[in-house]
Order: sequence, then C-alpha cells, then structure tokens
Amino acid sequence: MSAVTDDDPPQLVDVPMTELAPDTLQALVESFVLREGTDYGEQEVPLATKVAQVVTQLQRGEARIVFDSATESVDIRLVLGK
Repeated sequence: MSAVTDDDPPQLVDVPMTELAPDTLQALVESFVLREGTDYGEQEVPLATKVAQVVTQLQRGEARIVFDSATESVDIRLVLGK
C-alpha cells in the first residue's frame, strides 16, 4: 500500500452534466466563465454566448465537470488534446 503525500493529486470524480439540475448547471458554467478572465480581443462577447460555448464544450467532451473530494468543490476542467 502506498502512502498519501501532499504531492498526490486530489481525487477528481467526473460529474455528468445531465446529473445536474438546469439551474445548477447554469450557475456553475456562469461562475466558471466569470472567473476565467479570457481575453476575447477588441469585441466584447456577451455572458450568454460564453456560457453557450462552455456548454457546447461539455457536450462535445472538450470540457468536463469534476468533483474534487479534497476541497469538496465542483469545477469545470478543459480536456487537453480535444
């Protein structure tokens, strides 16, 4: 049996987007979009458009919703290589 160290990655559990209530999913995606601070260039992109883009990424498997048991929090992670 191996020892648990501070260097070990937190335990992440995938949460299917279909398992979340629509209002919960909306709030999670909005929170993700608002804290990302992505620069969209000179043209402002409406929040609704950004949210729709993230939902599309979730549907395509380009992003995933994860529960981190170490922090007991839920987040959205982009999938590298997609």
